[in-house]
Amino acid sequence: MAQSNSARSFAPDEVLEITRMFDAPRELAWRMWCDPEHMVRWHGPEGYWLTDCEIDFRVGGRWRRCMSRAADHAHWIYGTYLEIEEPSRLRFTYINDFDEHEMVVTLDFTERDGKTVMHFHQAPFISVEERDSHAWGWSSGLDLLAAYLLVVKAGDGRLVGRPRIDGVAEDIAAAKARQEEVRRADTAKAH
Repeated sequence: MAQSNSARSFAPDEVLEITRMFDAPRELAWRMWCDPEHMVRWHGPEGYWLTDCEIDFRVGGRWRRCMSRAADHAHWIYGTYLEIEEPSRLRFTYINDFDEHEMVVTLDFTERDGKTVMHFHQAPFISVEERDSHAWGWSSGLDLLAAYLLVVKAGDGRLVGRPRIDGVAEDIAAAKARQEEVRRADTAKAH
């Protein structure tokens, strides 16, 4: 089914598309999708966290993650990598354990002036309600990714910060302050 999805056109209510700009170079934004140590720090909507994250990052490799909200709520999502063109395109199947419906997610990364434009496409959805739920979840998760990228960018690219980025506004403010400190220190060294 996944291969046929790439050639099929979808009705608007079957598709979720999101375009986001991240204040980070493309290679860094790309790395957030292929390294489980980074992914557990941002993936999932605010209020959720990953309790398990496995990635076999190669075409045909499988991935799976357990998203939890509370002690009584956890669900698995999983899939297979269909296309990996580092650092510009990533395609994978996406399946929720509760309905086993397979979708395909395509991420396209473009660098613009040192920032990354990421276009996200997911289809086909079985209902408008499911699509809207994913729109909320991915939008929230991408907010967390934006905050985490600022934290990582302000450092030296290693894992930093809390095990999970939450409280997006506070994290963005702290990351921007740290980035400004680094910029000032670099300017002082240059003089």
